[in-house]
Amino acid sequence: MANAAGKTNLIPRALTLVARERLRSYPVLVITGPRQSGKTTLARALDPGRAYFSLEDPDTRAFATDDPRGFLDQAGDGAILDEVQRCPDLLSYLQGVIDAKPGRLGRYILTGSSQFELLQSVSQSLAGRAAMLTLHPFSLAELQTAKKAPVTIDSLLYAGLYPPVYDRSIEPSVWLQDYVATYLERDVRQIVRVKDLSTFQRFVQLCAGRIGQLLNVSSLAADAGITRITADAWLSVLEASHLIHVIRPWFTNISKRQIKSPKLYFSDVGLAAWLLGVRKLEHLPNHPQRGMLFENWVITEMIKARTNRGLRPEVHFLRDQQGHEIDAVVETSPDTLLAVEIKSGATVAGDFFKGLDYWRDRLDRQTMGAWLIYGGESKQTRSQTKVLPWAKLSPLLDALRQ
Repeated sequence: MANAAGKTNLIPRALTLVARERLRSYPVLVITGPRQSGKTTLARALDPGRAYFSLEDPDTRAFATDDPRGFLDQAGDGAILDEVQRCPDLLSYLQGVIDAKPGRLGRYILTGSSQFELLQSVSQSLAGRAAMLTLHPFSLAELQTAKKAPVTIDSLLYAGLYPPVYDRSIEPSVWLQDYVATYLERDVRQIVRVKDLSTFQRFVQLCAGRIGQLLNVSSLAADAGITRITADAWLSVLEASHLIHVIRPWFTNISKRQIKSPKLYFSDVGLAAWLLGVRKLEHLPNHPQRGMLFENWVITEMIKARTNRGLRPEVHFLRDQQGHEIDAVVETSPDTLLAVEIKSGATVAGDFFKGLDYWRDRLDRQTMGAWLIYGGESKQTRSQTKVLPWAKLSPLLDALRQ
């Protein structure tokens, strides 16, 4: 079980260093991310003595909405404003406070779980004044540093990486059930104004069943019993709420016959597993989606490696019409491509390398650094590919941060 005891705020977050750097360079730092990813804990850890206001609190929100100038006067010369998307008009008044003392940096830390609402408000009111960072659930490296990491890959896929799972003595499936009911069904439904909860639940579950596949939105909509327009809107909200990642293909000019459809992954593999009906650890080893869950987890680790350094995710995949594919690619420079194949098997097989070998011969304008991540335990050094076991990803993640 991955149910480690302890306190979340004792587990250092990799984003902390970059967050402190941004505070020294901008008047406002905005931290976005999914609900329960640790945004509030990180914000308060950056400056424990700073005034804190949660706009989730009805009285605080009413004060900020009815008298924004008075609210900001009470906040003083700097504060943490939590879940600020609940009061978007406040940012217009915050702009005036910032501009009154343009030389003062690191004054406000804002957090928000709805990127759609928050980005719109920040771009309108705080453009050039705010740095934006994204905090995802724990990375494996963060848990390994704190000695709280799951000891098997199946326990990791089952529990996921949301901080409360490692902060409380609670069964992961119980916490994830409450998370879906409390945040996914309440918050996201309010944004898209879903009237039929069962239809929305089915849609999200169908999304989980499509992780790692080319996304056919028309087929997804038909299976859910909704229109294509509604499916597009719901996907946009799930992505803006940091619950899913939509990974788009990487294009080269060597072929015009490459796939244009994106792929879908969940921001937390435990959430995806729960939506697929995994309620116990022993359900995982023979689950038909185990390989896709493993791929989902590796993709999110790659995304976290970049966002924790303040970089754009820029993780893509490569596939042509004939099905020749590389699971993940990152262009680390104009002429260098980092290519990653992901296999959940515990033993390295020869056919694991066929996608990498195929594209290596065709990317004549790119230097391709090839990696294979698999579900086993041993690191291997091959002539053209670096092979890493699931629990030792640091060489790959270090390369992604460059």
